[in-house]
Amino acid sequence: MKKMLVAAALGLASLLATGPVLAQDEASAAGEVRRIQADKGKITIKHGPIVDLKLPAMTLIYNINPGLLKDIKPGDEVKFKALHQNDQYIITEIRKD
Repeated sequence: MKKMLVAAALGLASLLATGPVLAQDEASAAGEVRRIQADKGKITIKHGPIVDLKLPAMTLIYNINPGLLKDIKPGDEVKFKALHQNDQYIITEIRKD
């Protein structure tokens, strides 16, 4: 029993030493708007690698608040901030480049 408690304590200590587990990751990136579906809160962006989100270069559909899309249209070069949360990619800020 004592050995099990020591093993559990060591395991917990190693988890705490690695830092907190983040529920989300956020990153800044740039890309080209390919498609907008404002009624569905979706935007498709072709971008290079986004290291902080562990994404290779790709074209990806992001969730977005439709209010952020008023000056954005397909073909625009944009800079944006996105986060990965609950298995979804969400744009939190976007502007024309």
